[in-house]
Amino acid sequence: MTQPNLTIVNVDDSDAQRYVKSRDLRSAGFEVTEAKSGAEGLRAIEQVKPPIVLLDIQLPDISGYDVCRYIKQRWPEVLVLLTSATFTTSADRTLGLDSGADSFLVQPAEPVELAAAVNALLRIRKSEDELRALNDSLELRVQERTADLATAYSKLKDEITQRQKAEAALVQAQKVEAMGQLTGGLAHDFNNLLTPVIGNLDRIRTASSESKIREYADRALQAAKRGAKLTAQMLAFSRTQILAMKAVNLNALITEMSEMFTQTLGRTISITTKLDPEIPPALADANQLELAILNLAINARDAMPEGGSLTITTGTTLDGNCPIMISVSDTGTGMSADVIERAFDPFYTTKPTGKGTGLGLSQVHGIVKQSGGDVTIASEVGKGTTVTIRLRKADKAAEASPPLEQADLNTRHSEKLLVVDDDSDVREIVAGYLSELGYEVQEASGGAVALAMLASFNPDLLIVDYAMPGMSGIETAMAARQHKPDMNILFLSGFADTAALEAAVGSAPFLQKPFRPIELAAAVRSALA
Repeated sequence: MTQPNLTIVNVDDSDAQRYVKSRDLRSAGFEVTEAKSGAEGLRAIEQVKPPIVLLDIQLPDISGYDVCRYIKQRWPEVLVLLTSATFTTSADRTLGLDSGADSFLVQPAEPVELAAAVNALLRIRKSEDELRALNDSLELRVQERTADLATAYSKLKDEITQRQKAEAALVQAQKVEAMGQLTGGLAHDFNNLLTPVIGNLDRIRTASSESKIREYADRALQAAKRGAKLTAQMLAFSRTQILAMKAVNLNALITEMSEMFTQTLGRTISITTKLDPEIPPALADANQLELAILNLAINARDAMPEGGSLTITTGTTLDGNCPIMISVSDTGTGMSADVIERAFDPFYTTKPTGKGTGLGLSQVHGIVKQSGGDVTIASEVGKGTTVTIRLRKADKAAEASPPLEQADLNTRHSEKLLVVDDDSDVREIVAGYLSELGYEVQEASGGAVALAMLASFNPDLLIVDYAMPGMSGIETAMAARQHKPDMNILFLSGFADTAALEAAVGSAPFLQKPFRPIELAAAVRSALA
């Protein structure tokens, strides 16, 4: 098998900063080609064809943003990690990402952080390469099946239209399944990456006495949380989710989504909300309902390519079974009657090839129906569309989760904990924070190491990652309980497939990555209890 190209092009006009980054990358096992300017960097990329370019924003000849744009136009497969010690505001990062950058790293960075960022991009590059290869393979299969169908059509002109539809649906289903598997691994890596990011930002915010630092950390923490939610939503279209049905305040949910609407829909769409202050709580899964509403908003945006108005309304209906209503209306192109009839069909789309999966409205329909509700479409060509979701009423009022900050974190603890995770960054943040709370903590990089430690260390709680190479978290826990039958277990996982996880771990305590330190503390106390 051909070895992957591990040469990184490091573009920075500062000799000192370029030297430090090159040294750290070489220490992490990478080959490095250096460049002192944008033009020199582009020549190096042409020659080396690297998987990743480490690109400083401030260059003597060409702006790093412009270099990034050129790279993405000329070599779209090359991943760009923008770095800067000066341009570090949210606007700078946004401009960098808008220019095509795949990630942004503030300098100076710790060697392990730089290596982790590069390795994360390499995993993304690997997943993209695999996905491209998979798509090529699937397209070849489509061509082969099409040829077969053409031959059959000449012999059997009648059981043929239906067969073509069935074949197309099969290929689409296979693509979705394959993409789900690839994004599942990608989500796991991102969740592992976000866990120490969120954990350390939370600790900085809590520990710092400077209001500005707390403010910066809080902003970064909120962005990281949005990244975690986005990772989970990426998987929703191809996963069977177990809905967490509870009382949901629709007005609060939509209000909290306002920033997401603004970022997703763009400036050409004006957004109006009409929220009934007397609306009762709805019975739904808040996360899945949020995803359904976001899908409707994105569909509305696509129906208004020149801009327009989006209106989100909440209220009640006379429907005895589903009296809670939320509607999303646009001033877009609208739908014809035959399009409305098929709008909820899986894989049906009126968008050009490559512009839509045909899964958005199908997913909305599935979420609402699984919640016991109903969804309808009212539309007219040239006059816009209104999609109305009707939900069941909750038996009790929506209850806000008590702020975790109110928990007593000043209490010192003395229990013994064994943290088992193959990701050193996750292990470090988990063990470090729990040690600060007074626990006696030992670490293990895998199941076999953890089991060997049990001969001399008798923990009160085993905190173990669900997915590890060699010996899984389930196998580790089972073997540990042979050593100590009443061993308390707390599982951690970066996967979002809740159905598979629940089938594996049953009723054992479980904490989804990424998590805040305070959530970890609460989960540990619950598991020990």
